[in-house]
Amino acid sequence: MSRISEGSPLEILAKGLQAQRLRVQVISSNLANQETTRTPEGGPYKERQVIQVATEIPGSFSSALDRMTAVEPHIAAVVESQNPPRLVYQPGHPDANTDGFVAYPDINPVMAMTDLMSASRLYQANITAVETVRGMQSEASKILTQA
Repeated sequence: MSRISEGSPLEILAKGLQAQRLRVQVISSNLANQETTRTPEGGPYKERQVIQVATEIPGSFSSALDRMTAVEPHIAAVVESQNPPRLVYQPGHPDANTDGFVAYPDINPVMAMTDLMSASRLYQANITAVETVRGMQSEASKILTQA
């Protein structure tokens, strides 16, 4: 297997794959814990979100492409939601407060599933792009060996 150089298309795509894999893991954790009322830190589980930013790659392969700036995905942070918990009246629940309300995480499963589908599609798109780049590299090396 060939070494991936810094700023190469394959490195950028690999970072995109890593970013989407992290998004899938975080969203899966959110969905799995949407009914978790008690954590080791105390209180209900808090939804987590991945903050992804684009980072410019100085001196990358794109300098030959009409001075376009190449950017790669970068995970800036995974942050906890600051939304208040969702209160549900369940007086018999062991975690109910004195008024009979239980604090549940404020996780919207529809939004979480939409985000999960988005991350999955972006992961698949990156895989397709990796296969395309590898095919182009293979064809280019065939041309070079024939010359």
